[in-house]
Amino acid sequence: MPAHFDWFVALAESPIFLVLVACSVITLGVAIERTLHYVKRRDDADRVLRDVLERVRGDDIRGAMFRCERTGHPFGAVARRLLDGTDPMSRASDEKLAVALSEQKLVLERNLGVLGTMAAIAPLIGLLGTVWGIMRAFGDMARVGSAAPSVVASGVAEALVTTAAGLVVAVPALVLYNHFARRANTMLTISENHARSLRAQLAEFRVPERRSAPGHGSPVTEDDTRWMSGTAAEAPRGR
Repeated sequence: MPAHFDWFVALAESPIFLVLVACSVITLGVAIERTLHYVKRRDDADRVLRDVLERVRGDDIRGAMFRCERTGHPFGAVARRLLDGTDPMSRASDEKLAVALSEQKLVLERNLGVLGTMAAIAPLIGLLGTVWGIMRAFGDMARVGSAAPSVVASGVAEALVTTAAGLVVAVPALVLYNHFARRANTMLTISENHARSLRAQLAEFRVPERRSAPGHGSPVTEDDTRWMSGTAAEAPRGR
């Protein structure tokens, strides 16, 4: 029996522990990627809305679009869809708003499923490592014919370390998943609320009031109404 037990060698030979190391690397990579993504998407949506409304009131639609493109907040991409000239109160505009929000939802929630999966399976993998390590310890005892600590140390070490490693991977993964999901929902809610506010303002400043002419299905503007009134005033009176 060896006089000294090497824990690192024992763990390096554990397949369950190596799987948990891979899970930790994946969790760390996704966490870094999502953190950088949300940092780039961070912007003051209220200020963006004020700037866009100011340009819309000044009839600078191109400037409003450019302001939307410069922001990383999801509201910019959603608002850009509302400034494409479509009647803001039409059903087509409502569909564009829903599609834009869905697209931003997919982008914001990308890779969050990986974090959720790691949070769910890491404790189970750790439990598997516990069972595997105990089985290994009993196997070493049967092969050597002794229950000395140096004989069972490798299996017991694998059982304990894999259990702890599973929890170490699962807890941060769950915390990160909830944090990023919360941020995504908050950004989407702000984007939807601001987009609906912008839509109402577009209906007020960009769409002229229209009325239907009597007996005709097509709407006429107030200029057309004044023109028809002037024509009627100039017409000769009946005999």
